[in-house]
Amino acid sequence: MTESIIVMTGATAGLGAYAVKLLVEHPDTRLIVGARGSGRAVPGAQVLPLDLASLDSVRQFAEDVRRELGETPIDVLVLNAGIQFRDTDHRTVDGFETTFAVNHLAHYLLARLLLPSIADGGRLVITTSDTHDPKIIPFGPRALDPARLAHPESAGAIGGLRAYASSKLCNLLTARSFAASDEVARRRIEVVAYNPGLTLGTNLAGESMSGRVATGMLRPVLRLVSTVRPAFHPGRVETAGETLADLAIGAVEPPAGRLYASLVQGRLTFPDPAPLALDDRAADGLWRDSAAMVGI
Repeated sequence: MTESIIVMTGATAGLGAYAVKLLVEHPDTRLIVGARGSGRAVPGAQVLPLDLASLDSVRQFAEDVRRELGETPIDVLVLNAGIQFRDTDHRTVDGFETTFAVNHLAHYLLARLLLPSIADGGRLVITTSDTHDPKIIPFGPRALDPARLAHPESAGAIGGLRAYASSKLCNLLTARSFAASDEVARRRIEVVAYNPGLTLGTNLAGESMSGRVATGMLRPVLRLVSTVRPAFHPGRVETAGETLADLAIGAVEPPAGRLYASLVQGRLTFPDPAPLALDDRAADGLWRDSAAMVGI
């Protein structure tokens, strides 16, 4: 049988690590993951160095992947990594705000660089979040200004949350732009934007001992809140990771004309995202601005 090639970011912790456990169990599957630092081990996978806070590292990772695979195409590219801070004071080596740079710019660049290597009929999966929708999460973005996201001024007490939500909107808009491109349509590449929902037990929620204690105390409160606000249902890493794996291998596919897959209360649906995520002008502007920022 022909070997299936999966390339993935965000595979060393949280829902991504659980998805990896399932993906490597599939026969004739070769999994290549990008991970920060050297000597990282992901059982069953090949690890290549990748620091998403450095655009040069992203370019080197793409080159390393192409060198490793030669003429063999990528069947699935999974862009799952994500980061969140309490504020917007962090900057990457390239000078961009770190949440925007890691969650959006790095993945935008990686997808652009590896798109020619994705097999015809292959799949691109980008992890987003329902925090992009202000009707669901109050701090969700109501407007999009890529320049301000890249170089923000002091953003106040919940600046980090707003930056994260905006970066997830960028993920969704990027997925839509790829799906709408002539090349992706011609080559029948399927694009999926995946919202794993509020998933406790990830790096975003905190994996330290204090984080686990807080998570345990928070879960029953969130369950109560979710009876009236379903998006606040405290999901589990295992459920979110299994769904990501299913979307990656095509065990679950969006209906025709849909690319937003949303996991809420343990159930996967394919709803409309927020209106701003469906705005073609916003998508086109983000694509152009992102290309300029990464030097394409």
